[in-house]
Amino acid sequence: MQSSYAASFGTVKVLSLNFLTTDKLYELARAKNTAEIAQELESTWYAPDIEAAASIYKPPELIEVALNRHLVNTNRVAVQASPVFARSAVLAYLSKWDIENIELIIAAKSLGKGLEQTEAFLVSSRNVPVSLSSSVIPLSDLHALLQQPDVEAVINSLVKYGYGAILLQQLGEFRKTGDLGVFTGALQNYYYSKLFWELRFLQGSEGVLREYVRAEITKKDILNLLKARESNLAREIFAKHIIAGGLIDEAGLLDIYSTVDFAETVKKLEPWFDLSQALEKYRQSNNLTDFEVAMDKLMVGKYLPRFRSMGISLASVFTFILRSEIERQNIRRITYAKQYGMTEEYIKSIILEESS
Repeated sequence: MQSSYAASFGTVKVLSLNFLTTDKLYELARAKNTAEIAQELESTWYAPDIEAAASIYKPPELIEVALNRHLVNTNRVAVQASPVFARSAVLAYLSKWDIENIELIIAAKSLGKGLEQTEAFLVSSRNVPVSLSSSVIPLSDLHALLQQPDVEAVINSLVKYGYGAILLQQLGEFRKTGDLGVFTGALQNYYYSKLFWELRFLQGSEGVLREYVRAEITKKDILNLLKARESNLAREIFAKHIIAGGLIDEAGLLDIYSTVDFAETVKKLEPWFDLSQALEKYRQSNNLTDFEVAMDKLMVGKYLPRFRSMGISLASVFTFILRSEIERQNIRRITYAKQYGMTEEYIKSIILEESS
């Protein structure tokens, strides 16, 4: 089994040496502004991506475009490093970026935003041949979607990619309520059902990957729960946004949602995520991002060491993919925190640090 990965995993191992250190991330946190962050990134493996975008964009959009272009390239390497029998699982996981792009475009259409305000945030193949990209929807078609007149036109245009049929089932509910969350829920459930199918037990390392995915779903369900609680949404509305397959089943989530006190809600989540410290921060900041950061840190601390301990396997490829995503998340958090005038101390507190 390991020999199937060893032949192509050398490139991934070498590229992994380029991931930014915690010291480098702290250096970015000390930057005066987003322009200085972009300048600092020119001394890292992001240099070609910064250079490619610099003629069109300025920070922070320049950084966003560079990060997304870089992620597409690292994902391409991960796909090429996967043996044929595992490639469908890797591609199924990476289709999350198609889902994210669709959600972004639907949200943009509902807000009346067009190509100019949205294009920088798309994760797609810029200057990467489509045949080498992990994306199903090429950038040109994403542009075409952004030029559609409304949400319904976007959904009709997505039929040829398989996503439209899923979204068309939610149009009636959207017309009644105007709730874009019904589209998000449908897309997320479709994505994870396909991913679980591809991560069925074939080679031995899929078990921990399935557990990670279940934890990721649980994180999203908890964030939806907390957002719904903060907005005082009805229990029935929250139920429509639950993603199936997480560590907490629907009945358990609805039971937790029914608690009156916010602190009690957080207490009931403790068997899966200990968010007590995040609750204290939230009481001061009133920002739900504190819970998201806390859950991300718990997941990084729990799963990356387990993936690394499994030797050369599908988990090795996913380690590279996840580290790429974590680095992108860190740089984005640093960039936008700096853009909104957050302190260096706060920025350092939201950085995800990998355990050695």
